Amino acid sequence: MRPSARRRWLQAACLAAWASPAPAASGAPADDDDSVRPGRALAFPRDHGAHTGARIEWWYATGWLQGEAGGLFGFQLTFFRSRTGLGEAQPGRFVPRQLLFAHAAVTDVAGRRHRHAQRLLRWSGDETLPEARARRADTDVALGRWALQRGAGTSVSPAGQAPAAAYQARLAAPEAGFAMDLTLQPSQPLLLQGQAGYSRKGPQPGQASRYYSQPQLAVQAGLSLGGATQSLRGRGWLDHEWSDELLAPGATGWDWIGINLADGGALTAFVLRRADGRPLWAGGSHRPAGGPLRNFEPAEVLFEALREWRSPETGARYPVAWRIHTPAGRFELNALLDAQELDSRLSTGTVYWEGLAELLAPGGVRLGLGYLEMTGRLQALKLGL
Repeated sequence: MRPSARRRWLQAACLAAWASPAPAASGAPADDDDSVRPGRALAFPRDHGAHTGARIEWWYATGWLQGEAGGLFGFQLTFFRSRTGLGEAQPGRFVPRQLLFAHAAVTDVAGRRHRHAQRLLRWSGDETLPEARARRADTDVALGRWALQRGAGTSVSPAGQAPAAAYQARLAAPEAGFAMDLTLQPSQPLLLQGQAGYSRKGPQPGQASRYYSQPQLAVQAGLSLGGATQSLRGRGWLDHEWSDELLAPGATGWDWIGINLADGGALTAFVLRRADGRPLWAGGSHRPAGGPLRNFEPAEVLFEALREWRSPETGARYPVAWRIHTPAGRFELNALLDAQELDSRLSTGTVYWEGLAELLAPGGVRLGLGYLEMTGRLQALKLGL
């Protein structure tokens, strides 16, 4: 099969998997529960790993980096797993029971450039394969030479807590002119979004995900741009989320922020939109440094667009400046580069905006840095509905 035909087949299979009813669970031990329901307590390290019985899943790492010579960079690395429902009763290492795909991007703020790349592979579910896997026991995802693993690392955990394992990520995207080698070390306890990790995404209980975050990751990076490698440090954020029915009927996409606050806190906020732009559901959370987690109700979160950017490549329009209302306060959010769109139509079939942004107090003081994500603004996002 020619490479272009193979890409089209993989993309069609991925979209078909997302657009079809969720297949019945199989292939997982009876006592290893991948279900998305309230009351099912998360257990670690198992829930750091893959949930191959669930329909869709991702590990999403973002952050900012700086070196001794200055300069500010943003990074994004996301590994996705999608269950196809194909060949589940059929043995063999070549049956495409799962699709694995990944997106990566680097934003050079001073250079005003955004580079991105994508990968896509079929996976039988065999966890021993070296170049296509998503293991269940702990975070260990690989697509060719792109990988994300959780392993032993030096601890910078809060006093009185057990050492936390670091994440190691590596990738090379020569076609886009960049490569990354990242170590992301937890410095705080896990942040369980929603009701102890059960995060509602719509008015019906089934419209939910299992969702936890790891904010305030201490990041060390080797970043290569155009062949020149820099050693950088910064702060990161990791989300792990899995679901069978992520979007409610009528939802076309979402706007989301995950911000590492300068005082050590963490802020999450999101709004799911209807086709006319009205909110269908909303949520988020705030955890001050050393303080208790506060989860937000749908009526407590509001995103107001302040400025819009139009992509010259796709024609999609994205608000790149926002006023965001939450129970933790009213903030303004500004993209640090307008052109941070990702065209992933050769993998997930979607176009979205994902980029480094700053959170500001109403008076303009920077409160933190993090990532803004906007989906479904070129066309309705299709995630299995």
